[in-house]
Amino acid sequence: MEYLIRFAQVHESFRRPEIQALAALAGIDLEVISYNEFSPYCIVKLANEEAARGLIARSILAKDIFELWAQGTNYEEVHSDVRRRTQPRWNNYKEVSFRFTIESFAGKRSNEEKRDIIQSFAYLDFQGPIRMKNPDEDFWVLEEYIPDVAISKTTTSSSTTRPAELQTPQKIYFGRWVANSNREVVNKYDLKKRRYISTTSMDAELSLVTANMAHAAPGRLFFDPFVGTGSFCVAAAHFGALTLGSDIDGRSFRGKEMGKGKPMGVLSNFQQYGTESKFVDVFTSDLTNTPLRSSQFLDGIICDPPYGVREGLRVLGTRDGRGKEEVLIDGVPAHLRPDYIAPKKPYGFEAMQNDILNFASRTLVTNGRLAMWMPTSSDEEGELAIPMHPNLEVVCVSVQPFNNWSRRLITYRRLPEGETSDVSVGRRKADSEGMYADELNAFRRKYFMKNPNSKAKSGTESDVSQ
Repeated sequence: MEYLIRFAQVHESFRRPEIQALAALAGIDLEVISYNEFSPYCIVKLANEEAARGLIARSILAKDIFELWAQGTNYEEVHSDVRRRTQPRWNNYKEVSFRFTIESFAGKRSNEEKRDIIQSFAYLDFQGPIRMKNPDEDFWVLEEYIPDVAISKTTTSSSTTRPAELQTPQKIYFGRWVANSNREVVNKYDLKKRRYISTTSMDAELSLVTANMAHAAPGRLFFDPFVGTGSFCVAAAHFGALTLGSDIDGRSFRGKEMGKGKPMGVLSNFQQYGTESKFVDVFTSDLTNTPLRSSQFLDGIICDPPYGVREGLRVLGTRDGRGKEEVLIDGVPAHLRPDYIAPKKPYGFEAMQNDILNFASRTLVTNGRLAMWMPTSSDEEGELAIPMHPNLEVVCVSVQPFNNWSRRLITYRRLPEGETSDVSVGRRKADSEGMYADELNAFRRKYFMKNPNSKAKSGTESDVSQ
């Protein structure tokens, strides 16, 4: 049966992958019949209404889903399609309360025009009461005024300035509303309302989408190796996953005291949302020196690693690789004191990417997912290659564009033992082959070539956390 998904017109390259990820998570057989990133409407084929409700229930980028009764380029075609598809079922809705809703995307209808459209469906002969609030059945007419990609880029939504062919809808859908999505939860997790954040906290909407892409769910253990203020862990916990995190700078997740002994750190965010039971722990570590066991025990890894633009990337260690003599303070070894700051050395951007993939390969269970954010240039010439690993399959790549650069959400799946992906890119530059940030970070070099007036200094070395 065909259904119509109505998307929010945001993060267009993430919308279809999120729906496909949710279908895979729920074991729903999904076929995408038509989708256009410039349109909020997507037609899919699903087994039944139960599958439609299960698919949309936790989507962040979709608004709702409809049982598609008809489609056409004009109302004559729509009415003909309604009769062809659904006439035997009209009696099922004859006595129930109902209402009609008209939506015009990139267009506008007067109240009089809307009334005429509704009256044109009088042949359905619904006898039940019209109820504008909480009806038993909600029927929608969805008009689309954008005929193709080229016109969508050059026209406005004002009918007074639009070409003649855009003053009438180019596509019309008629459907029965089935279920809402989980999109309203974005307001609940809005960073403006959150107790503990920083300037680098990932916004709530994309954090929740990332958790969906990685298949966060009850009974699963998720880990963020660049936890920062815990945005991804909070999102994964919302969907029922147990969460664990680490960061090279423990100050990022410990926070400060709010007064009266109230903590202000990652844990306070879980307390705010009532998900303390999903918070396992956070600890100080970097990915190359993690205390986590090297076995397949994680169901998901979600992260937004530091890009090393404002400051160079660093990991625990010394430049020469040698240890330093033990320092005693009041008879206590310095490294055992709570205020101890471990020495750090320069770290390569590509080395970090490879280390993340190697870590995921070692620790993810079969079919476990890694959802990782990575930067790239907005132009094809400067675009960075997608990091690959033989044990990880790239499921999808979604792009969030900015001015001179973009960032990508790359989702991987841990392949079963004995299966390998078709492309593998190894580490091209070892940590010891560079001494300064620009030598170790191709993206940083490209960024400053396009932003020469930036005040950041390419030789600066300091800590970077999420």
